[in-house]
Amino acid sequence: MSSDVAPERAWFKSSYSENNGTACVEIAHLPHTAQVGIRDSKDKDGPALVVPAGAWAEFVAAVRMV
Repeated sequence: MSSDVAPERAWFKSSYSENNGTACVEIAHLPHTAQVGIRDSKDKDGPALVVPAGAWAEFVAAVRMV
């Protein structure tokens, strides 16, 4: 559950998400664990993917190059 990963106030919508609500991704930086939580904003009570912060940074850098 994403609520187990981070409190609701920690989540924010990715700037890469569409504004029409069909492809919304939210992330939460988890500084105490050096990880990032990723969830579907349409399913806030659903599961969240947790990845190392470095892996998230590499992913975002690669997306920016495309």
